[in-house]
Amino acid sequence: MLVFRQLFDPTSSTYTYLLGCSVSGEAVLIDPVFEQVRRDAALIAELGLKLLWTLDTHVHADHVTGAWLLKKKLGAGIALSAQSGAEGADRLLADGDRIAFGKRSLEVRATPGHTNGCVTYVLDDESMAFTGDCVLIRGSGRTDFQQGDARALYRSVRARVFSLPDSCLLYPAHDYRGLTVTSVAEEKKFNPRLGGEIAEADYAGYMKNLDLPHPKKIDEAVPANLRCGRPGNEAGALPDDPAWAPLRFTFSGVWEVEPNWLEENLSKVRVLDVREPAEFTGPLGHIRGATLIPLGELAARAQELPRDKPIVAVCRAGSRSAHATAILQKAGVADFANLPGGMLRWRAEGRAVEGGAA
Repeated sequence: MLVFRQLFDPTSSTYTYLLGCSVSGEAVLIDPVFEQVRRDAALIAELGLKLLWTLDTHVHADHVTGAWLLKKKLGAGIALSAQSGAEGADRLLADGDRIAFGKRSLEVRATPGHTNGCVTYVLDDESMAFTGDCVLIRGSGRTDFQQGDARALYRSVRARVFSLPDSCLLYPAHDYRGLTVTSVAEEKKFNPRLGGEIAEADYAGYMKNLDLPHPKKIDEAVPANLRCGRPGNEAGALPDDPAWAPLRFTFSGVWEVEPNWLEENLSKVRVLDVREPAEFTGPLGHIRGATLIPLGELAARAQELPRDKPIVAVCRAGSRSAHATAILQKAGVADFANLPGGMLRWRAEGRAVEGGAA
């Protein structure tokens, strides 16, 4: 069984794709974005997967790849086309190569035109293909920079993508209208640049007259991506993870701290209880020294909290306190975390409370 997730970076409108084998737990990640590595790593951990490879469809001009950073964090190998001109990859891919992850695999199809090193990754049963900037939903990638060649792209699409089964789903690297997926049949029939009876010369003329501005991040992104996402100055290149505790970042975007660490380090933090007063003094009790500010009052009263120590938010089961961390961040609190499971878990694990039922 295939594990599949489509992820989105709103800044660059980039799709990242996670594919995993549910039998082995091995996975690959296609077109990761540097700023989203923390999110991607959290999802991989929550799904219990081991990331074997990051796979870029090409050298991107609108964002920096997360390949180098994911190798640092998770030990994943870096793979992309041998025609990309990039340095630092663990595997340079050629047309016809296969990337295995457990019982599943992807076939590499060279689809140059947007850049020399563009590839499309086709799932082993040809039910899905990841086209990068070669085929977009009712469109195609640009051909006016980075070795762009409209005629080459036309031939790539017709020979290497439109030759797949009509039912094959196509997943692009970008979409700017909120569309998520298309199919070979749809694009062959409805793509206004590449479908129907459009000829190579028609397409070349179309692309020649697009007159688009260059991507805003091209001067930063291309040099970094030619190094597989490694920054020019590695000092401080990793996103700053909080150092005050062994925190875990969740796919939902919340920093969490485990109860055992909190119990052993209560003097180093401020515990913020966001339940209602009756809950604070009720059967579950509360953590020693906790400050009570109900969640409904927190936005207005956040400035009351001293900032000399990190703040750990707690509630009954961990949901309200997770929301509380977002309020704390908005209020300018630098160091904060949620207590997952809340007082229910705290009491179930036999940890000390003040008040509460025996």
